[in-house]
Amino acid sequence: MAEAAEAAPFTVRGFHNDLVHDIAFDFYGKRLATCSSDHSVKVWDIQPDGTWLLSGEMKAHRGSVWKVTWAHPEFGQVLATCSFDHTVIIFEEKVAGGKTGVWEKRAELPDSRAAVTDVKFAPRHLGLKLAACSEDYMVRTYEAMDIMNLSSWPQLEDFKVQGKGKCTCLSWSPSRLHAPTIAVGCGGTEQGANNVQVWVLEESRRWAIALETLGDFMDPVRDVVFAPNMGRSFHNLAAASSDKTVRVWRLTPEASQGPRQKLTSEELLRANDHGDQVWRVSWNVTGTVLASSGEDGSVRLWKATHLGHWECVSVIKGELPPH
Repeated sequence: MAEAAEAAPFTVRGFHNDLVHDIAFDFYGKRLATCSSDHSVKVWDIQPDGTWLLSGEMKAHRGSVWKVTWAHPEFGQVLATCSFDHTVIIFEEKVAGGKTGVWEKRAELPDSRAAVTDVKFAPRHLGLKLAACSEDYMVRTYEAMDIMNLSSWPQLEDFKVQGKGKCTCLSWSPSRLHAPTIAVGCGGTEQGANNVQVWVLEESRRWAIALETLGDFMDPVRDVVFAPNMGRSFHNLAAASSDKTVRVWRLTPEASQGPRQKLTSEELLRANDHGDQVWRVSWNVTGTVLASSGEDGSVRLWKATHLGHWECVSVIKGELPPH
């Protein structure tokens, strides 16, 4: 068992007035976006002394903002958010007179009939696209028709997840070697509702399920994320769940026997070291180290040994504020 390391948390002043649901670093790790139940999204820039300065604030949603995500910087400074108010909103930073920090609402995507629980931009080789999942069991994809004018985001292909679980989270595979692939985490109170499903975009431009009911979770899946591919012939996929587990699978494409791509799965890790709900998982840039964060107030780092066994190699504990 790895020993716990004490981490010195940085303090961000002028924070939100309610629960913070998500944070996201930009591509370079020098900007931070946060979203909250106070209906706002805030952007912070790191300063030379290591402190974080509030540089932008947006308040366009009419409900709690669940997730925030950055587009790749080759498309500019672009954010997408999703909310309890059934919408996805696209923001773009306007640069005027050499000054940044002026964020403008470019588009609102109101297609969902229920709360939108996650939104993610596609990997940059697919263009400026995004996917959003919602509690109406649907995953919808969109594309900016003109990256110089982000007011138009026509809806592309969509699909309805199988089973009785509502969509809770999603992740695009970053692989250039495989067809566009999305993993969707699901959750619900009925038996069999808590699982991960993997969908692949076929040549016919329709999404088809390549792997269903991945994982026998006891509670909803809270996060799911593909590892950076780095030329691998397979996918590594991690998930976090309220059932206190962190899981990792290897997904390998089967030899094609027809028009539909299928995947086989091998579970590499199933651990409940957090001892409480696990909320987020995140990979390093090479896809070799996984970080998980849980209700126990710790971040745990996982890595495969030379024999292929995954184990916890470090535990980071910050100072939890008093309740």
